[in-house]
Amino acid sequence: MTLLDRILEVKRAEVAAAKRAFPQSRLENQVFPEIRDFIGALRAKNPAVIAEIKRASPSKGLLRAHFDPAAIARSYEQGGAACMSVLTDVQFFQGSPEHLRAARGACRLPALRKDFVVDPYQVFESRAMGADCILLIAACLSAAQMSELESIAEMLRMAVLVEVHDRAELDLALHLKTPLIGVNNRNLKTFETRLETTLELAVHMPKDRLLIAESGILSRADVDKLRNGGVRAFLVGEAFMRAPDPGEALAKLFDFHVTP
Repeated sequence: MTLLDRILEVKRAEVAAAKRAFPQSRLENQVFPEIRDFIGALRAKNPAVIAEIKRASPSKGLLRAHFDPAAIARSYEQGGAACMSVLTDVQFFQGSPEHLRAARGACRLPALRKDFVVDPYQVFESRAMGADCILLIAACLSAAQMSELESIAEMLRMAVLVEVHDRAELDLALHLKTPLIGVNNRNLKTFETRLETTLELAVHMPKDRLLIAESGILSRADVDKLRNGGVRAFLVGEAFMRAPDPGEALAKLFDFHVTP
């Protein structure tokens, strides 16, 4: 069993427990926060950065000991981020739904809920906690599942970022309506990281889709390599989480002006 298999096993058990504690019928009747335009925010900037808020990861361990999601979100907004991504997985990433609520409440950035979405319940749950976008990971879902989850997100006026790692997953993702295609440079089964993954898939990306490079982007050389390959949108977390001031690190990496 790979780490991804273990994560999905735990996630399905978590969803089953959540449904028992708070049924979907009750979840659907909640008052949802006003939606923010995730896709529009990305299209408005070049380069466009989804800045990630995460305390830890299974492969790298603890990334940030002093962890204040609200302060990080404000720092990202000042540093020039287009959107933010907030880890909500508890067991493997030391995340929490409260991290998303706190981050979104502290700034005006649209928020992606970064988690392993495997059930329609989680789409309603994501909207209730304030997410403006959900992540669908092609390695975890069938084409039918992705289509169903996207339809629910569309009904709730949420954006969808579909994440792929190879050509077969990209072909599946392109059957969805969403323009947001994230290419994860990290193989979720082996955890090998190659920036070339994005560049190899970029040549197969239709012009009406927005490619977002994810993982392994740590230096200006990494950014330049991807930008020279035509990439204009990025999801970056680890490089910022290890910095004293995440927003300042963001501005430096992408040559943005820091907003006071």
